Amino acid sequence: MSWKVKFFQTARGEYPVKNFIEQLERSGYLKAFRSIRLLEKFGPFIKPPYAKKIQGRLCELRVVGKDSIRIFYMQQKDTYYLLHAFKKNTQKTPQKEITLALDRLHTVI
Repeated sequence: MSWKVKFFQTARGEYPVKNFIEQLERSGYLKAFRSIRLLEKFGPFIKPPYAKKIQGRLCELRVVGKDSIRIFYMQQKDTYYLLHAFKKNTQKTPQKEITLALDRLHTVI
């Protein structure tokens, strides 16, 4: 089975995760899309080290390479929404990044 993956769209019509990924260096870009394809193929069966549950319905895709990239996502029925992406510079995920993703999650619901 294959699941749908959609980019979150803001009220202004922007796609923040897509824009973030497009601005990455080539290797980061390819790794990010490889991770998204894993989510598309395995859906709820994707596990660490590729994905991790953060809080409630919020999960993260983990893209490892020169830069550690995190893509927050949520599932609604058979569709995954990519909500927010950032480069992780510290051991702990900054609360402001989680809060932004949760705000977008509530917009989708």
